[in-house]
Amino acid sequence: MTIISNTINYLDADVLLEGFFAYDDSIEGQRPTVMINHAWAGRNDFVEEKALKLAELGYFAFAVDMYGKGVLGQSIEQNSKLMQPFMDDRHLVLSRMNAALYAVKQLPWVNDKQIVAIGFCFGGLCVLDLARSGANIKGVVSFHGLVDAPEQNSQQAPVAIKAKILVLNGADDPMVSNEQLFSLQQELTSAKADWQVYTYSQTMHAFTNPVANDPNFGTVYQPNSDRRSWLAMKNFLTEIF
Repeated sequence: MTIISNTINYLDADVLLEGFFAYDDSIEGQRPTVMINHAWAGRNDFVEEKALKLAELGYFAFAVDMYGKGVLGQSIEQNSKLMQPFMDDRHLVLSRMNAALYAVKQLPWVNDKQIVAIGFCFGGLCVLDLARSGANIKGVVSFHGLVDAPEQNSQQAPVAIKAKILVLNGADDPMVSNEQLFSLQQELTSAKADWQVYTYSQTMHAFTNPVANDPNFGTVYQPNSDRRSWLAMKNFLTEIF
């Protein structure tokens, strides 16, 4: 096994973005692909490490950049400032996601009929919005993601969700309430989606991040939930691909 990794530039309108990709060079031909969406700090080492782990599983992995080449937050205040424009304008979320999806499909290792998107925290919202748009991808996985649906025009016809959906959430996550999760399930059912929601006990927000250790803010690493959620994702990918 030889894992190759590199970065690639791509555009959303006039915004220069930089994705990170990884794949096993011993596998010949095109292969199923997993897009990985970062949390609110930006495309950092955390999602690059996830890309490397997915490459070891035989997938082509692509860590998406939502903010712009080299843009990373270094504090809660900076992270919030970077994320807020996307929370205020969900069309911007979808524009960046579609730019990444287009860039991924151009790469020679990618089977463009077998693409899944996974995301962490803010990234969970991004992949759910991609599914909500009716994108022709195989599935999405949200790890402790934000789940609020974008506001819909009352005149707009509902969109059928094609992607299978897996939502992995902590029971004690202060950023995602039980009411929000229930609303998501109703939304996905109305859109005729194939969905699953797993909730992990004694688990707060950011439970997959080993450096998360701020119970007052609600972000705490939970190794059991980290392990279980990764296994749930692996099973989900095996079923889809």
